[in-house]
Amino acid sequence: MKKFINVILALIIFALPLSACNSTKSNLTTVRVNEVTHSIFYAPFYVAIENGYFEEENIQIELTNGGGADKSMTALLSNSADVGLMGPEAAMYVYLNGRENYPQIFGQLTKRDGSFLISRNKEENFDYSNLVGKEIIAGRKGGVPALTLEYMLKQKGLIDGQNITLNYDIQFNLTAAAFEGGTGDYCTLFEPTASEFEKAQKGYVVASIGKDSGEIPYTAFMATKEYILNNEKTIKAFLRAVYKGINFVNEASEEELANALKGQFPSTSDESIVLSVRRYIECDAWKKNMTMLEEDYNLLQTVIESAGELETRVPFEHLVINTYANEIYLKMLGNN
Repeated sequence: MKKFINVILALIIFALPLSACNSTKSNLTTVRVNEVTHSIFYAPFYVAIENGYFEEENIQIELTNGGGADKSMTALLSNSADVGLMGPEAAMYVYLNGRENYPQIFGQLTKRDGSFLISRNKEENFDYSNLVGKEIIAGRKGGVPALTLEYMLKQKGLIDGQNITLNYDIQFNLTAAAFEGGTGDYCTLFEPTASEFEKAQKGYVVASIGKDSGEIPYTAFMATKEYILNNEKTIKAFLRAVYKGINFVNEASEEELANALKGQFPSTSDESIVLSVRRYIECDAWKKNMTMLEEDYNLLQTVIESAGELETRVPFEHLVINTYANEIYLKMLGNN
C-alpha cells in the first residue's frame, strides 16, 4: 500500500491538471474517464459509447488508458480525469493515506477477475498442480489482478516462495511483451490480448482466473467526493448509459456484441473479439445491478489482507455510494 501511495504522489507532481470541460457539441457534457486498461472485460461500458447511449444522456466520453491502477488513480487525484475505472483497492489505499477528497465508488462494473492464465505450451488437461516449481508473471504488487491470483493460488496450496514463484516486477501493461520476450513460464492476460496471443501461437489459454477464483468486486467506477457532490446529475446520467450497455450485453448475440465493440478494438480480429466476448459470458463477468454488496467488499479486503497489503480495513459506507446505481437499476426494472 505504501509503495502504491508513493507512486501516486510522485506521478501527481508531474501531472498537468485539467479542468472539467464542455464538449464542442453545446448540449453535451464531457466526462473524462481514465481506465486501468483497455479490455473487452469492460464491454458494457464500450457498448454504451459505441451505441450512443452516453450521447442519449447528454454526455460525451473522453477516454484515456492509464495502463495500471496507480496511473489511473493519479489521473483522478490530479484532476486529469473525472471518473476512474479501476479496482476498488486503489480507492482504499488513498483513503487510508488520509486524503480528504478521496475517491468514492458509485458503480461496480465487473464481479470477478477478468484475466486468463497463459502457458507457453498447450495443456489440454491443465491442473493448477502444473504450476509447482514454475514462475508466473502476476502483475503489480498490491494491484487487484495480482491480489486475486495470489489468493486463489493459496487456496490451492500454491505459495509464492515455497512451491511457486510470483513475479511482481513487470508493469501491468508490459506483461504480454515480457512473457513473449522469455520471462516466466506462465502469465495472466486480459481479453482480447489473450485471444490474439493464442492466435499468434505465442501462448495458450489454460484457465480462467475469474471462473476459478469466484466473485469479487473487481472493477468499479469511482470519482472524488467533491466531483460526485457537485455533479450528481451527471453521475446518474453516466450510470443510466452504462446500464443500457449492460442490458445490450445481456441480450445481444455474440456477433452483435462483436460488431458493437469493433470500433473500440479496430486492430483486433473479429474472431478474437467473438472469442473474448464468449469467454467473459461463460465466466459471468459483468454486474447486472451495479451496486456493490458489503459482503463482497469485505471479501476483497480479506484478499488484500491475505497478501499483507492492507494495514487496516476501510468502512464500507465511507468508500461506497450505492444510492445512484440502485435508484437507476430499480427504475429501469420498473420500465421493463
